[in-house]
Amino acid sequence: MQIKFHVAALLTITLLVASSLSGPAGAQKKTSDQVDFELLTWPELKKAIHDQGKTTALVFNGGTEQRGPQGVTGAHTFVAREVGIEIAHKLGNAILAPRLPYSLNRASAELPGTIGVTSATFSAINEEVTEQLLINGFKNVVLLGDHGGGQRELKQVAEKLNAKYAPQGKHVVYCDDVYRKAGSEFNKWLVEHKLPVGNHASIKDTSELLYLEGNRSWIRKEQLPTAVGDTEGFGEGGNGISGDARKSAPEIGKVISEMKVDFAVAQIRQLLGEGAP
Repeated sequence: MQIKFHVAALLTITLLVASSLSGPAGAQKKTSDQVDFELLTWPELKKAIHDQGKTTALVFNGGTEQRGPQGVTGAHTFVAREVGIEIAHKLGNAILAPRLPYSLNRASAELPGTIGVTSATFSAINEEVTEQLLINGFKNVVLLGDHGGGQRELKQVAEKLNAKYAPQGKHVVYCDDVYRKAGSEFNKWLVEHKLPVGNHASIKDTSELLYLEGNRSWIRKEQLPTAVGDTEGFGEGGNGISGDARKSAPEIGKVISEMKVDFAVAQIRQLLGEGAP
């Protein structure tokens, strides 16, 4: 009887584990559905580009910076991966390139956690990565950024390289709606729902991480009851928050995340054309 119990218990646990892996976080994608550059072998990537029509590469810049006492420092890069994958799936012809974890920013001993690069460095790495992707066989490259620092540089790099490669039938474009339009429209949504509009590590950033984190720990939930900052959020004695994150929730994060995806997909299709290779 005791042996039967252990066998039954083991079977139950096995089924529960299998069930938990069948959700989004543990789902096994078919190779043909894989859109993350880093999770493909070179033959799979070549097949995706030449046989499956995935000829657009998304270069989504993340960032490493302090996000208040509640948010992990890799937030921008983590968001770039999750949102970038959704954009690629919705476009249907795109692959998400490896995320770049640095943006225009400055480190601080007062609020450690930020690793920034200069404008020249940021532009140079985006330019080189874009050209490498074109050599790999992609026909289009889309530059995006989840952090405010570097948006101007991404636009300049896209314009420079598009002028260089357009005569060859290759195109480089900059998608700013994923950052600017989504942020602006989300702030309007917050006002309509009588929620506080913030600037950094506030309700927008914190809610989005709560929505996207799944079973990962990107937000220190015990910090939320006191997650409110001063006007700037970076002043002497500040805690790194500019705004109020205390009412953050996954449901709110879903709104901003879906705005980013929808606005980006619409703009990319407009820039490249619905029938673009």
